[in-house]
Amino acid sequence: MVLGAGPASPVSGPEVAELEANLPCTCKVHFPDPNLHCFQLTVTPDEGYYQGGKFQFETEVPDAYNMVPPKVKCLTRIWHPNITETGDICLSLLREHSIDGTGWAPTRTLKDVVWGLNSLFTDLLNFDDPLNIEAAEHHLRDKEDFRNKVEDYIKRYAR
Repeated sequence: MVLGAGPASPVSGPEVAELEANLPCTCKVHFPDPNLHCFQLTVTPDEGYYQGGKFQFETEVPDAYNMVPPKVKCLTRIWHPNITETGDICLSLLREHSIDGTGWAPTRTLKDVVWGLNSLFTDLLNFDDPLNIEAAEHHLRDKEDFRNKVEDYIKRYAR
């Protein structure tokens, strides 16, 4: 069966091909569902606090895609200001409704989602508008201890 070829597929084959052809070098995708309702993303940052970790994300693509954003969960326990320890993610482009205009729009694609998730480990790492307030405050209070906790989580959960 061709990926995205099923009648119930919310994602087109060309969109998958574009995604796979334009992945950041730190990312890998896996499509276990031939109808593309779900895919897995692995991000292996090559710089910054999270370098050396391997972080797994699961993305559910709803039938109403691309009028609504996919639902993404981080499956790897992480100490991060924009990802909770239970896997919830704060990334503006995943918001269905956003007052600042950076939320989901029907013109966005899965490629945008992957690049956005990858950027949470580099330029979109945001300590000023955290979802995990404890992690952000930890960074503010003691950057070296924050780094140590991130490295401990990587050793324990992200190898």
